[in-house]
Amino acid sequence: MNADNELFKNLDKLHTTELGVERIKRNLSLDTDDVVDWCKTKISSANAVITRGGKNWYVDVDNYILTVNAYSYTIITAHKEKRYQNN
Repeated sequence: MNADNELFKNLDKLHTTELGVERIKRNLSLDTDDVVDWCKTKISSANAVITRGGKNWYVDVDNYILTVNAYSYTIITAHKEKRYQNN
């Protein structure tokens, strides 16, 4: 852990907006009301790959991509990772 250590140190600051909760639940088909806790668990996972790109952290874990603002620690969005197959 190096650059991603900053995100781990500040997991307690992780939050999202009401619209963010709805967007993340819809995008990931989640059936939980505590989206922030779900994201904290994923970010803390041993197989999470965390990268910093500009003003955001990107967490690639369990076929999901979570986007977190690096300054405010707001979870902006999350998507299922798209896998492309050649036919």
